[in-house]
Amino acid sequence: MLLDKIEKANDIKKIDKSDYGELAEEIRQFLIEKISVTGGHLGSNLGAVELTMALHLALNLPEDKIIWDVGHQSYTHKILTGRKDGFDVLRQFHGMSGFPKRKESDYDAFDTGHSSTSISAGLGLVKARDLKGEKTTIVSVIGDGSLTGGMAYEALNNAAKLETNFIVVLNDNNMSISENVGGVSKYLNNIRTATGYLDLKEGIYNALKRKPGGDGIVNSIRRAKSSFKQLVIPGMFFEDMGITYLGPVDGHDLKTLTKTLNEAKRVNHAVLVHVVTKKGKGYLPAETNPSKFHGTGPFDVTTGETIGGSGKDSYTDIFSKVLADIGKKDKKVVAITAAMADGTGLSRFAKLFPERFFDVGIAEEHAMTFAAGLAAGGMKPVFAVYSSFLQRAFDQTIHDVCLQNLPVVIAVDRAGLVGSDGETHQGVFDLSFLSLIPNLSILSPKNRWEMADMVRFAVDFQYPIALRYPRGEAYEGLKEFRAPIEYGKSELLYEESEIAVMFVGHMSFLAEQVREDLKTAGYQCSLINARFVKPLDTEMIRKISGNHRILVTIEENVLTGGFGEQVEDFVMREGIPLKVRTIGISDDYVEHGNVDVLRKEVGLDRESIVKKVIADDWRIKEEK
Repeated sequence: MLLDKIEKANDIKKIDKSDYGELAEEIRQFLIEKISVTGGHLGSNLGAVELTMALHLALNLPEDKIIWDVGHQSYTHKILTGRKDGFDVLRQFHGMSGFPKRKESDYDAFDTGHSSTSISAGLGLVKARDLKGEKTTIVSVIGDGSLTGGMAYEALNNAAKLETNFIVVLNDNNMSISENVGGVSKYLNNIRTATGYLDLKEGIYNALKRKPGGDGIVNSIRRAKSSFKQLVIPGMFFEDMGITYLGPVDGHDLKTLTKTLNEAKRVNHAVLVHVVTKKGKGYLPAETNPSKFHGTGPFDVTTGETIGGSGKDSYTDIFSKVLADIGKKDKKVVAITAAMADGTGLSRFAKLFPERFFDVGIAEEHAMTFAAGLAAGGMKPVFAVYSSFLQRAFDQTIHDVCLQNLPVVIAVDRAGLVGSDGETHQGVFDLSFLSLIPNLSILSPKNRWEMADMVRFAVDFQYPIALRYPRGEAYEGLKEFRAPIEYGKSELLYEESEIAVMFVGHMSFLAEQVREDLKTAGYQCSLINARFVKPLDTEMIRKISGNHRILVTIEENVLTGGFGEQVEDFVMREGIPLKVRTIGISDDYVEHGNVDVLRKEVGLDRESIVKKVIADDWRIKEEK
């Protein structure tokens, strides 16, 4: 196998050119085989095989740098830099990450995981290169989806001022190539990037500028040239910004790709190479259903069907169904997503009420202010967004939604530990940063039934509110407890004495286990469903302080600024005689891996919690 010859970076350059097609096919088969077992991002990686090969042929790594936007399409890059064996433990605890990681390899130039960052990061690396007097090539690879994010345009605007080489590769897997436009563009690209042409053009411009009125002549020539190019070049948007546009290029034509990238290296300012690829190329199920294979669990290679899964509703499924039901009765309800209609469950709402559904692209900041505008206009906006991506709209949440006290529902999906996607995707900061915002209420459901009740409560609420829920199957325990939701009030499930366990949302299953173990150990133990993280139910805390020694708070969020710290702060300020033991995630980022494994690693498992609580009780008794 040709793949066996790829043991380290730049080994691809030792492969005979006539074998490149076979190597691309081997890489695709390797990816399909490995991802079918571990799960991962398949469609985007199958589409970027030749592009990645071309980059490795045109560049000299690690001196040259590739910055992958989001990074979910970097699997071929990992193969070509000697990490083929890592795919056996892809996205597993202590295994290889599904995203670029600088600590994993010197060939990963920048950690990514969120969208639209690569051009900004690449521009920073370019400036660092120039300040150090180096001559390396910096390439940022960004997808057409990521180019819907405003940050990408901010970076392009900045990059347009460059007077040194910087290559941006636009990996476009959503547009077809027009033969006529592509042919003319190829011809113009060859002329405009040829060394002789570039030298001649600069020489003429510089000579004219030295003459009286020369600047005006140069500008006239440039305007005339631009008017002609406008007719034949689809990239005039970039050209008008001052960025040379090359393309579109067939993203599966390795020879042309490599040639174009080498041409781009000769441009002495920012250049955008427009590459058109097919997502899922080489695997029919991924080609026909690219959304399903964007991020997939283990699957059957023959049929493409996902393996495993209980078939039970997730919290997202319940949100989807209940919101659609509400939408039938209330025409003021509108739904917003930042390019995650399927992931957030809003596809159902979109099909039923297309005129009230808005996909704004990968633009969480815009989405939040857009929701604020809808609310100011008398609508009931529901913005469904992953916890990790909500971080990007922090300013808009404060300034545009909460400052005006507008009734926007923020449906915070994938809250808590999400597992295999790792540090960039763990939703463990939202309780902390949302809790500090005035006018914003936060609630979280303990099980599937409470999830349904909370969706209805949130949509009817007249002020900003965040509904926080995790990835995965909705908990079906504690179904005997379904008291009506009362604003700012917790739910006392079991009332005893000595120790009280107060949990947030989906930590209900863990809190039940901890209570069970404490009772087995001989303790009386109350169980409280916090329901609301904000406002805090201070009345309940005062109530339990009368006959409990310890209050244990459990949340799947960082401890700093989280629910437990708020409880602890209240108890200390009020001088309440109660020991508070906060259980959550320490001040650190959590790597990728199975969620149960990660919980044990961070001490958010039943055994670790029970040991801490019993140790606390012994200390209290000894102090007395």
